[in-house]
Amino acid sequence: MKYIAIDLGLKRIGLAYSAHKDLVTPLKAVERKNRNQASSDVKKVLLEWEVDAVVVGIPMGGSSEDEMRRRVAHFMNLVDFKGSVFYQDESHSSIEAENMMKGEIKYIRDGRVDSISAMIILQRYLKTNL
Repeated sequence: MKYIAIDLGLKRIGLAYSAHKDLVTPLKAVERKNRNQASSDVKKVLLEWEVDAVVVGIPMGGSSEDEMRRRVAHFMNLVDFKGSVFYQDESHSSIEAENMMKGEIKYIRDGRVDSISAMIILQRYLKTNL
């Protein structure tokens, strides 16, 4: 089964891919100008990688979980993805990603942290569900 994880943000959408439980690869993040452009760009990636399922990171257990599920459902409706959509707790994934990037000489907001965060989300999902 082929998966793409999405770390849905207001400025960038981090993406990561896996076709094997033990290997998750961060992909180029989508710069978000508006929701229609962002959903179209994400749809292109899902088609390009022939994905069977999407794993979306959301903050679980907090007061914002229901609202985030609604936002993700709306976004995925715009993407018009026909495969399965799963949710995974994204707690602290951005902090972990930033810690992984601290060794970078030039640390800029170019989407790498967002896609590494998506990679962490997908690794968590695969570890607990496969």
